[in-house]
Amino acid sequence: LHLQRETCGPFLNGLTGKPVMVKLKWGMEYKGYLVSVDGYMNMQLANTEEYVDGALAGHLGEVLIRYVVNINLWSS
Repeated sequence: LHLQRETCGPFLNGLTGKPVMVKLKWGMEYKGYLVSVDGYMNMQLANTEEYVDGALAGHLGEVLIRYVVNINLWSS
C-alpha cells in the first residue's frame, strides 16, 4: 500500500484498534493493534510481535515506531 503523506493520516486513523502488520525498510516486521498515529507518522502498536526474516523474534507488547516514512502495511 502506497499513499501520499497527506492521505495517510485519515486512512491510518481509520485502522485504529485493528490488527496491522508494519514492515520497515530494514526488513523487520511488527504485528499488533494500531493504537494511534500522528501527523509525523509515528505509530503506536499494542500487543506487538516482532518478526525478522518471517520468523517470530519476540513479543514486545506496546511499541512506538517513530517517523514511519517507507512502510508496507497490512490489515486484516
